Amino acid sequence: MCGIFAYLGPSEKAAEIVLKGLKKLEYRGYDSWGIAAEQENGEIVIEKHVGKISEVVTLGKELTEPAHLAMGHSRWATHGGVTEYNAHPHTTENQDIVVVHNGIFENYLELKGDLIKKGHQFRSETDTEIFAHLIEEEMEEGFEVAFRRACKKVHGRFGVLAMHKGEKTLIAARRGSPLIVGKAKDGALFIASDVPAFLEYTKDIMYLDDNQMVILADKTARFYDMETDQSLEKRLITIDWKEEEAQKGSYAHFMLKEIMEQKESLARAINSDTELILKAAEMIKKAYGTTLVGCGTAGKVAMVGEYLFANVAKKHVNVKFGSEFKSARHFLTDRSLMIAISQSGETADTLEAIEIAKTKGTKILSIVNVETSTMARLSDLVIPLKAGPEKAVASTKATTSQIAILTLLAYAVADRLKEGKQMLIEAEGKLNDMLNPRYEEHIESVADQIKGAKDIMIIGRDMNYPIALESAIKLQEVSYIHAEGFAGGELKHGPIALISEGTPCIIIAPNDEYKQEILSNAMELKARGALLIGVSPDNAEIFDIWIKVPSAGNASPIMDLIPIQILAYKLAVLRQNNPDMPRNLAKSVTVK
Repeated sequence: MCGIFAYLGPSEKAAEIVLKGLKKLEYRGYDSWGIAAEQENGEIVIEKHVGKISEVVTLGKELTEPAHLAMGHSRWATHGGVTEYNAHPHTTENQDIVVVHNGIFENYLELKGDLIKKGHQFRSETDTEIFAHLIEEEMEEGFEVAFRRACKKVHGRFGVLAMHKGEKTLIAARRGSPLIVGKAKDGALFIASDVPAFLEYTKDIMYLDDNQMVILADKTARFYDMETDQSLEKRLITIDWKEEEAQKGSYAHFMLKEIMEQKESLARAINSDTELILKAAEMIKKAYGTTLVGCGTAGKVAMVGEYLFANVAKKHVNVKFGSEFKSARHFLTDRSLMIAISQSGETADTLEAIEIAKTKGTKILSIVNVETSTMARLSDLVIPLKAGPEKAVASTKATTSQIAILTLLAYAVADRLKEGKQMLIEAEGKLNDMLNPRYEEHIESVADQIKGAKDIMIIGRDMNYPIALESAIKLQEVSYIHAEGFAGGELKHGPIALISEGTPCIIIAPNDEYKQEILSNAMELKARGALLIGVSPDNAEIFDIWIKVPSAGNASPIMDLIPIQILAYKLAVLRQNNPDMPRNLAKSVTVK
């Protein structure tokens, strides 16, 4: 959700470094932003505003004064409206203690009531502000002890960072919300919600795990277990990320860049380590019950996986959304397997499902884009997507890479991995031909015809039913048009009542055994006045508009989704929406 970034080091431009880093984390939250810096005279100055930090050109005069320590926050609102008072950082009344926070303090109302009784005064509606006051209550034994005790009083999943006037120190802790420490050659220390914030300065990092805290001071990072207060040794890891991968380059938006990068990201997924795929397949074969788990788009990918395993491997697997997983805990044993799917590896609901599964001794296989994420570190085996940074809120390249990995696993379980890999390689080659300027222009013309629609329907069958659901998510996220995905055969059981003259209906019709059935469903829509947009290898007579896709066999979910990703993007731009930062959404959902 929210983005956190801080700097402590030799540069006198700490606030400007934080501003620059926060802009790279804006995909995590863009309702409001704020920065606090400790000047050389010891005074802490704060600037915060409602709105996107990407629109900020310069900071106020006070924050341009020399400072070696600064921290900031880009907010996705949970508690309290989008106002300047509710923007982070939050402080005590005298502004000596400053905090920023990602996540939710679930017991904040109870704690706030107790603090008010003790005379504390609050300016905001947020849960975050209480943390500064909790530290203040415990300051008798010093900042470090006070911070640790404050952490023990709050409940919920969080990442929290604090500074105290005159200390030249940053202290952070996490419980379910990511925080990463960076260490530069010049002794500068960074802490952030995600690596891109400091990637231009260093690739040497250390991770906080759950229930751990870190103290940054004097060019060193000291780690502790929050529960036992025991010191911890952390290995310095050098990551293999390229800063340019996290930049837009010549593209107008990250979303379009990431759609077009699927030529490369799919190839990396298809060429995943064969031994790793076979090892994962063996886990699935041996498991007494396998459950695919994901949220949002990853949940729809899990549904595609259910069809893939049924059709290719003739094997039943279960599917659960992370947020709905608790009821499945009764069926887990130490012989079960969970396959967790995520881009960030920090999705709160999926992490909670993993934690439940681990209490049962269930093995965890994760398919994730961030190899050093919490999800990856909790897993028995990790299959990395290697899709590269994905910064647009609406997932595109990570989605198709996830489907490709599940396809490989299904074929591997069927002892046909070579066949499955060859099929995907052929599909990826066709995609390379498909993603060209003329194709993009054609889809833009389609978007222009339907940009004024109030509703869009998408139908598919078998593996493309979840793709219809995912297509609806993409359209909802960035175009703000009400979109619904349905299984083609379910239309006559209710949804067809929503069709009126001119309602755009997208028909996903690959060359498979269900093609005639989905075209019959499309005819039912056309008879009610729908505008039919066919996504298919062939231009059926009933289509009003045709978007051509290659015939790709069991890789059709990948090929059929990509043009609808482009359509969603084009609709967003034509409707003057920002496709990278859709309203009310953020990239990494770290709250339940």
